[in-house]
Amino acid sequence: MKSLLFLVLISICWAEHTGNYTLEHDRIIHIQENGPRLLVEAEQTKVFSHRGGNITLPCKFYHDHTSAGSGTHKIRVKWTKLTSDYLKEVDVFVAMGLHQKSYGNYQGRVFLKKGSENDASLVITDITLEDYGRYKCEVIEGLEDDIAVVSLDLQGVVFPYFPRLGRYNLNFHEAQQACLDQDSVIASFDQLYEAWRSGLDWCNAGWLNDGSVQYPITKPREPCGGKNTVPGVRNYGFWDKDKSRYDVFCFTSNFNGRFYYLIHPTKLTYDEAVQACLKDGSQIAKVGQIFAAWKLLGYDRCDAGWLADGSVRYPISRPRRRCSPDEAAVRFVGFPDKKHKLYGVYCFRAYN
Repeated sequence: MKSLLFLVLISICWAEHTGNYTLEHDRIIHIQENGPRLLVEAEQTKVFSHRGGNITLPCKFYHDHTSAGSGTHKIRVKWTKLTSDYLKEVDVFVAMGLHQKSYGNYQGRVFLKKGSENDASLVITDITLEDYGRYKCEVIEGLEDDIAVVSLDLQGVVFPYFPRLGRYNLNFHEAQQACLDQDSVIASFDQLYEAWRSGLDWCNAGWLNDGSVQYPITKPREPCGGKNTVPGVRNYGFWDKDKSRYDVFCFTSNFNGRFYYLIHPTKLTYDEAVQACLKDGSQIAKVGQIFAAWKLLGYDRCDAGWLADGSVRYPISRPRRRCSPDEAAVRFVGFPDKKHKLYGVYCFRAYN
């Protein structure tokens, strides 16, 4: 019994002494548990472009030290787009060796830059309004992986919108479609915030792309949250996307085409305006296009004209008497009777 106890004690001591070592010809060899660590970095966390442009989302990977075991696994690079729902991601691009795949509306528009062996940067061509947002670069090598996040921001303009039915008539899904119909997308909070910083003041609450309802105030006043409140973006919170009804804030960017006021010998009804643009080789312009021309091109015209949604507006970039004397703005006349022969028309001709 004593012999058995002695052997057990020897075994325990031997196990405690060896720990993470192995013995070979009287040499002690350390077993490295953590190996080389993979690091993924983005040189810039935000990049800027515009609709129709090309951009590189930067991403590179490194090992924090060299070891005999590093570089033996194939590198897998995966790009995804993050959404306002942090549990969901949209697949953009995956590459492993010679195998590459792009997804959804990114197909044919994305590829790896491959400026060096450790370059996982993604090139996006022919940028769309929907490309705006945050992207995750994930690099996987064997059991190692790491990520970097890059934001793609677009040059553009935010504008408030409501349809002919009047204010507070859009649920969230209708708001999304209303923006698309006017050559734009529903704006994000960051886009609305930047517009507010640039002077946007609007006293009607509108949907944003995360499902929240907010509005920007630069000049506090009684009907808009109170005269003694501070300027800011007022937040109504999150509402039922099917039942709740508000206006919407839309975002648009540069366009590839020509926006212009059609010189015509007479004023036009809405139907005549549509036909006049078609006859001129164009289409009647959309609300997003008049805002983009005004904000990004400095378009200025003191003539009220029909737009595709049946509204009448005119863009003023140089305030003057009888033409928006106090501020540069796209002036809104209203949604007049489409049979009224009182206005001109704004047209848009897309370039191929």
